[in-house]
Amino acid sequence: MSVPAQQKVALRDPQVVMNLKRLGAFHQSRLSFMRILLRRMKREGWRVTCAEWAVDATGVGHAVYSAQGPDRTYSLVAFAHDLPPEARSDRVIATAWDTTFTLFDGVPEAADIERLRANVPLQEAGRITERELTLSRANRSVRLWDHVVQRLAAGQQLDLSLVEQVGYLMRTTAVYGSAKFGAADRAQIEARPELRAPFQAEMLTVYLIRAFVMDLVEHMARAQSADAVPLDPDVRRRFGIGNSTGLGMAPFVMNHPRLIHNWIAAREWALAAVRGVRQASEAEAASFRAHARRAEVNAFEWQSEHPIQQAKLAELRGDMAVLLGELAQFDFEAPYPWDRLWRWGEMALRLEGQEQLAALLLEPYGAIVDTAADQMAADESPIRIDGGRDVADLRRLIERVHPQALTVDWDAPEEQARVWYVSAEKLEPRLGERAEGDVEPYAQPLCPARDAAALYAALDGETGPVAGFLLRHPEHRHTVRRLQIAETHAYAEVRDNTIHADMAPIDLLRAKLSFFGATRFDPRSDRWLRITMFQNAPFPKELSEADPDGWCYPVS
Repeated sequence: MSVPAQQKVALRDPQVVMNLKRLGAFHQSRLSFMRILLRRMKREGWRVTCAEWAVDATGVGHAVYSAQGPDRTYSLVAFAHDLPPEARSDRVIATAWDTTFTLFDGVPEAADIERLRANVPLQEAGRITERELTLSRANRSVRLWDHVVQRLAAGQQLDLSLVEQVGYLMRTTAVYGSAKFGAADRAQIEARPELRAPFQAEMLTVYLIRAFVMDLVEHMARAQSADAVPLDPDVRRRFGIGNSTGLGMAPFVMNHPRLIHNWIAAREWALAAVRGVRQASEAEAASFRAHARRAEVNAFEWQSEHPIQQAKLAELRGDMAVLLGELAQFDFEAPYPWDRLWRWGEMALRLEGQEQLAALLLEPYGAIVDTAADQMAADESPIRIDGGRDVADLRRLIERVHPQALTVDWDAPEEQARVWYVSAEKLEPRLGERAEGDVEPYAQPLCPARDAAALYAALDGETGPVAGFLLRHPEHRHTVRRLQIAETHAYAEVRDNTIHADMAPIDLLRAKLSFFGATRFDPRSDRWLRITMFQNAPFPKELSEADPDGWCYPVS
């Protein structure tokens, strides 16, 4: 990724960025995948239509929403079900849902609908084909759903306090893609411009699900009463799509080192590029101030009952007050204002405030920042280990990438308290306690720091090429491969201990979900959380006249 000629600012040190506490403080930004999608849809004039609506008065049936871009059409096929309350669950072990979905490549014919009707509602127990790009499901937020239906059926609008408290009418429990359960492989679609950026098919799925959900709740109100009214457009936009996400997503950050590097490198490049801007215009300074005020509103509207998140919210709210106080007297006319502001923030703000500031600095500079979205995909085909390198080079590489790991007593129980493994029942990642059972034989290689330290110890006294060492010690091949990736991909590795007794998997989840564009992170434990997606975003019919980025913070 090239750096502008005016740029004199180095990217942040990976040792600073790639630790769990900072990753767990990331916020959505202009480089989040939802925003990349909506900017493209507006720029290219995408047209979304409800191509088919076959949902009865009880809310059971199917619908098709087609999104037509310049070259292709993608269709959300949605199935609505009559789910008994006792069968509703957010857990991955659920076997029935209020709604199930797939994103179809093209416009489905009647035979496609029948095939999908026999499989999509079954989710993992069914099978889809390469004509489908994603598979998803969602459940109602029952209390809010019933409130909305009843109020609209009575010809009334909503209790906004309840809307703000929840923020969505349905929440997904999975959006599968990339060949899961028979869906199209990533390699099949990655060359398409509209899907080149990461997770664009998944983000399009959620965006269309949101449109379907809002149409469905209004349909249910009309089915109850001829006097029903539609949602006020401003209130309608306040609803996003919720999501429940747990341990199944956490290992992604370790299992995709080149991809994660590209995400974070793009963000760090954008931050450095903005810090390198010599002079801020009056409009750019005004935009930043406005976004900062809106971010403070977001910090106070963001609620959670979990102690971990409550502490983070208190930190963020305090930092936003400090930031706004600084902005009241900050000199934006002096050279390199953003670099000066960032350096101030490193001293005056804590992790939550620093990472919020990093996201805010990108907002006025779409012309610079948005180009980095083209660099966020990755070729993840297996790399060949360079076995001709000398083992001394490998030792130096470990010292550079994982210096902290070499100071850890890896025999201490707290340092190796956890074990990542895959459950036999659902083939989902799980995190076990090493002291509570014989789980070590099932351990997944998801602690790069410990593996690097073990390799470093094994290299003691070794000489010659890496290939010779690996012939004698093939158990270290995966670690050598990761290190050789990290040599050229600085942000590929989490530098902390990911099996420590105090490690919180939700830090990994938040890092990934921030790149999706998620907001209102709400942990339910240290292992799973709820989020909101596309809250306040314009609906497809509004997008041509709306700002595709202006919805990400509440209006101050």
